[in-house]
Amino acid sequence: MNEPLLIVIGYVWPEPNSSAAGSRMLSLIRLYRQHGWQVIFASAAEKSLHRFDLSELGVAEQLITLNDSSFDAWIAQLQPSAVLFDRFMLEEQFGWRVEQACPDAMRMLDMEDVHALRDARQRAFKDGDSDARYPAATYLNSELALREVAAIYRCDLTLVISEFEMQLLQQHYQVPLELLCYCPLLQWQDVEPGKPGFDGRQHFMTIGNFRHAPNWQSVLWLRELWPAIRAQLPAAELHIYGAYPPPKATALHQPKAGFYIKGWADDAAQVMQQARVCLAPLAFGAGLKGKLFDAMVQGTPSVTTPIGAEGMHGDLPWPGKIASEADHLIAAAIELYQNEVLWSEAQANGYRCVQQRFLASQWLPRLWSQLEQVRLQLADLRQRNFTGQMLRHHAYRSTKFMGQWIEAKTRLQQHTEKC
Repeated sequence: MNEPLLIVIGYVWPEPNSSAAGSRMLSLIRLYRQHGWQVIFASAAEKSLHRFDLSELGVAEQLITLNDSSFDAWIAQLQPSAVLFDRFMLEEQFGWRVEQACPDAMRMLDMEDVHALRDARQRAFKDGDSDARYPAATYLNSELALREVAAIYRCDLTLVISEFEMQLLQQHYQVPLELLCYCPLLQWQDVEPGKPGFDGRQHFMTIGNFRHAPNWQSVLWLRELWPAIRAQLPAAELHIYGAYPPPKATALHQPKAGFYIKGWADDAAQVMQQARVCLAPLAFGAGLKGKLFDAMVQGTPSVTTPIGAEGMHGDLPWPGKIASEADHLIAAAIELYQNEVLWSEAQANGYRCVQQRFLASQWLPRLWSQLEQVRLQLADLRQRNFTGQMLRHHAYRSTKFMGQWIEAKTRLQQHTEKC
């Protein structure tokens, strides 16, 4: 009997050391591989320097082309049992092609986070909203939201990373629960408390891909907060790690002030373990924050905002401090850095949060059960999803006709150049 096949259509090639999105994607791939599935990862993106070697997981790689019927022939020949779109933009590009070539394949969307929420918060922040965590409907009901929610309806199941976003999709956007699957970040190994303690650590740190707007805004805020922290802790340093630092970031490097732009971290776990406190003053954003998840795993207490902590700790105490205002963030950072009793409690809270909320061994059975239940009941589920049928109807598939137009235009140009 042939192994079932999952094709992942990736926005980028997975970079687990660059972003939480990369780690999450590898978790999903590992899940399918553990259940005996073949997996092919396909992407039109350029292969990056820091990408993960998928061959280590027995996963094949395939370069694909946007707006080109070569994809249709390729996937039609393979006839996968399931296709996973990495973010809604990929569903827009390839969803209609998958449906035409492989109508029986289960179509899944991995949101990574709700892009419309992140965008709404960012615009609210720029407009001076004092509480960007709860943006008004005028921000939430954007063109981006229309596209993203439409992609959810067109798919058979959408993986949602945050409990907050599960509520938002159901309550604000009125998405039926049966189209959604809560799938948080996962820790595959038990958390071992044998990490360095208070005396074995020094300095502050943060980490995050500089291309991600919430991370860059966080760095700018840290630049404002740091002088007051440094004044109280003159021996402390702030080490800022992250992939793809632009010149505007490296220009902030000020060793004399203890403000270091470190850039790429070869071993993110090691630099996290060496730090005493992780600082993550996030003014906007969405999803679960990989840096704060990793801080809990590595036993590093953190100081962040309500948006940073969102969806992470549930009813459990936060492993550090949560604050919204600059003065409170500064005070929290100084106290957590100096108070060994408070710091040790925070470290223990982080371990407990991971063990109770994010262990793969707890989540994978129920996650796999829902995935398989949907796959085996596709016909019935699709019949109930009338909105999805409507959105897939040709009159609403502007992306399909745009893609075909671009392909035709490209071929005409190539023919003209040859002549």
